[in-house]
Amino acid sequence: MEKQEILNNDDRILIFADNREFRSNVVKEMARKDCVVKPKQLEVGDYILSDRVGVERKTCNDFLSSVFNNNIFKQLQDLKRTFEKPLLIIEGHDLYSQRDVHPNCIRGAVSSIGIDLSIPIIWTESEEDTASFLYWIAKREQLEEEKSISLRGEKKPATLKERQLFLIAGLPGVDKKMSKRLLEEFRTPEGVFNAKEDEMKKVKGIGDKTASKLKKILTKRAENDG
Repeated sequence: MEKQEILNNDDRILIFADNREFRSNVVKEMARKDCVVKPKQLEVGDYILSDRVGVERKTCNDFLSSVFNNNIFKQLQDLKRTFEKPLLIIEGHDLYSQRDVHPNCIRGAVSSIGIDLSIPIIWTESEEDTASFLYWIAKREQLEEEKSISLRGEKKPATLKERQLFLIAGLPGVDKKMSKRLLEEFRTPEGVFNAKEDEMKKVKGIGDKTASKLKKILTKRAENDG
């Protein structure tokens, strides 16, 4: 779907907010500022601040829940594919006391978002603080940087490389990092599937056991279960 350009007739800052966010005080706080907040059913993110900035907002409890069920990484990957400048806001000051979770687990997730996904994280104290950040970022984008704002109708589909990596990562004993190494070595999923055991073992992290298991999975004819 083509993106639909939206113009605000009175030249005030325009922010799109997902319908679910209208139950929060964030939208109420922004409505008190000199901006227009429009509810929309967004496929990606919670707020659109300009043509290039999309925001995912998480309370501390929401963030931890999404880390445990792995939803956060899918959501942020979609956000990164859809917007040039994706942004994550984590709201609250009790991230380490919400649940009985080792702090290093939380630090690992936060580090992965910042380093592996290259998505900036803004920490806010409250819904009011979040509203102020959203407003000032939108103001900077739309007035100072003169960026337009548009409603993204659909999230961008995964690239061919992303689909190939996902396909290879579905093999037993192959994680995301290993999938990337295999694709770099053999160029295509077909090249990976046709590789000999000795060729697979040239890839860092693949030993005799893993190479043997992969070749068995890829070449052995399965017996009929019925």
